[in-house]
Amino acid sequence: MKEKKYSTLMEFYPYYLSEHQNGTCRVLHFIGTALVFMVLAKALLTQKWLLLAMIPVVGYGFAWIGHAFYEKNKPATFKYPFYSLASDFILFFDILKGKETIRPVRQY
Repeated sequence: MKEKKYSTLMEFYPYYLSEHQNGTCRVLHFIGTALVFMVLAKALLTQKWLLLAMIPVVGYGFAWIGHAFYEKNKPATFKYPFYSLASDFILFFDILKGKETIRPVRQY
């Protein structure tokens, strides 16, 4: 079976959500993204630029734990790094706005 190629973020995002159905995985993504913002803010406020090296560790670390132990799939980051990163931020803000949930998503 040939894998679908995504050419736009709007086309990719539903796939991203389907790969993030486990509530714990979503919580870990949310925490990782929140930490990214906190580390970025700390680096900017203190001008300790070495802190920026922590961003991939906290961001991807939490996300990959979610995929490995809860979602049990391979992160989309490996095939679609930019769409995946953008989707992490979309999911983060959608959860903040109440548009997306951190509870498991039901398949119908």
